[in-house]
Amino acid sequence: MPIAKVNGQEVEFEPGMTVLQVAERAGEEIPRFCYHERLSIAGNCRMCLVEVKPGPPKPQASCALPAADGQEIFTNTPMVEKARKGVMEFLLINHPLDCPICDQGGECDLQDQAMGYGREHSRYDENKRAVEEKHMGPTIKTYMTRCIQCTRCVRFITEIAGVPDIGLLNRGENAEISTYLQQAVDSELSGNVNDLCPVGALTHRPWQFHYRAWELKKTETLDVMDALGSNIRADSRGAEVMRTLPRVNEGINEEWLSDRSRYAVDGLTQRRLDKPWVRDARGKLKPATWDEALVAVADRLKVAKPEKIGVIAGDLQDAESMYAALTLFRALGSANTDCRQDGAALGGSGREGWLFNSSLQGIEQADAVLLVGTNPRVEAPLLNARLRKIWLSGKAQIGLIGEATSLTYDYTHFGEGADALAKPAKALTDLLAKAERPAIIVGAGALIGKDGAAVLNALGALAKKTGVVKEDWNGFNVLHHAASRVGGLDMGFVPGQGGLSAVEMAKKDKLDVLFLLGADEIDASATSAFKVYLGSHGDRGAHGADVILPGAAYTEKPGLYVNTEGRVQLAERVVFPKGEAKEDWAILRALSERVGRTLPFDSLDALRHHLFGAHPTFGRIGYLAPAGSFDVASLGAKGELGKGAFTSPLADAYLTNPIARASATMAELSAQRSGQRLMAAE
Repeated sequence: MPIAKVNGQEVEFEPGMTVLQVAERAGEEIPRFCYHERLSIAGNCRMCLVEVKPGPPKPQASCALPAADGQEIFTNTPMVEKARKGVMEFLLINHPLDCPICDQGGECDLQDQAMGYGREHSRYDENKRAVEEKHMGPTIKTYMTRCIQCTRCVRFITEIAGVPDIGLLNRGENAEISTYLQQAVDSELSGNVNDLCPVGALTHRPWQFHYRAWELKKTETLDVMDALGSNIRADSRGAEVMRTLPRVNEGINEEWLSDRSRYAVDGLTQRRLDKPWVRDARGKLKPATWDEALVAVADRLKVAKPEKIGVIAGDLQDAESMYAALTLFRALGSANTDCRQDGAALGGSGREGWLFNSSLQGIEQADAVLLVGTNPRVEAPLLNARLRKIWLSGKAQIGLIGEATSLTYDYTHFGEGADALAKPAKALTDLLAKAERPAIIVGAGALIGKDGAAVLNALGALAKKTGVVKEDWNGFNVLHHAASRVGGLDMGFVPGQGGLSAVEMAKKDKLDVLFLLGADEIDASATSAFKVYLGSHGDRGAHGADVILPGAAYTEKPGLYVNTEGRVQLAERVVFPKGEAKEDWAILRALSERVGRTLPFDSLDALRHHLFGAHPTFGRIGYLAPAGSFDVASLGAKGELGKGAFTSPLADAYLTNPIARASATMAELSAQRSGQRLMAAE
């Protein structure tokens, strides 16, 4: 390996690295504004100047300068110090003195580097220029007079998000960042530009003037707005979660976060259930004590026949609450248990049959990808960014069976529904068969409905024929959109012998008691059963319930979640439940006493001990098992394939769960997306 000297210290580096990267490998801090390791190199700000020998006797931008064998790099000479002070002075010429009111204050790169590398005072006495503010949508607040034209936002939105809505206009002193035709940024990843902005020109509109960074308590936890299990940091003040920011996890979300995951937190304080409610004889919901509510539920469960009792788990449930519910209802003799509100035909095979087997990071090794019944831009924006990455690099060709839509990359459209799988076109089979590492990504849109099992069977046959699953490669992937789904399937939260599915339980005259464990995405209005809702928000599930038991939101309880690739992760409590609300498992434990089927645990640790004993997979926290080969042809069941188009169960990209539907920011984003669609249609 080549060797360079950094301030006299020899450093080995890989060919192709820049001087900045070599200096950082040696432990030297190099200031920068425009450079970001995940974006293309721009060389705009010139803050990363260093002295290099051999070379011209002047400072050079280290971010854009390739390192060479035998090079000598100096980061702290008088020449470098003077050059950085000069650059900082120029950058601050037009910058307003907004630090006392700027939301970036306390977390501002410009503020920090001005203190570390700038002059003690300004020599600029001329008038400062001002730049008109821009409209960039509900997530981005602009103060463009602060902008130093680093173009991080332009490069992210173009390269990573794939929506070139932001650009640099004009030249010289008139240069400014703007959206085209003053339109809002139409991307599910738009909030990341606020994180990238080093100077406070772009800040988070939903949180403006709500907090100061040093007021917040920081807790590392997980996101549950989709099934990726993105690692986040939730910042709270008192009893309120003020914001969520991404944490770096190369295997899952890198360092990005989708807008739904980032900005839905304002829904945690709205439409909350903070006390039990019981419907009286006149059909009116009345506030009740915990004992009254639990007794009302227990009385119904005691008299109902086991085959007339059912429970449906929602999309945001933690593994502990689902295990407690499954254990309780199995003890009551009920086989009517299901975690698949959408009716997806999954759960009848081994674990590989419902996992994203390639892994989220591993999908970047694929050289051909077929999307079936899924829109990853809506269901998993960060996975979509990975697919765009391999498409941009020229590594992979992408095909789609489903609704034609903008995915931020080119693809070959093979059809809209299951008929494209009945007799696959030669171009489709060639796409997979000629690839070294082919992959199929199947979404819920293909697996719901009467022919879901038949579609899964057809996909298994196609995967076997084209070599999608091999000894050293498993390219069969199921993309879930519900955070609880894989955990539920792993523990067997599916109908038992002779049990009813979620869709069947919601039908008329099927059950006498229906327990909705945070289940809001299924329409249970047709059933005449006594409905019990345990959840955190007054959403669809609570509207027709006879008893409402207030539970904790995902930020208000510790819990285990299994993401779509099968990785078990631990979420931490950020704040405590609202009002009289309790953790879900504790409510189920109290209910079990009143029905005479006391659960064998009375603490969270004891519950997890039982869970790990029954299902050892849940005890391997943070571990992603390597995907082994399996008989992909055994998936699903034979049947007749329908002719209708695959439709996603996510009707709205931003209103996908009770927390999102309670969020004002999500409502704004939904309205913006709907308005843009109407304009496009006109």
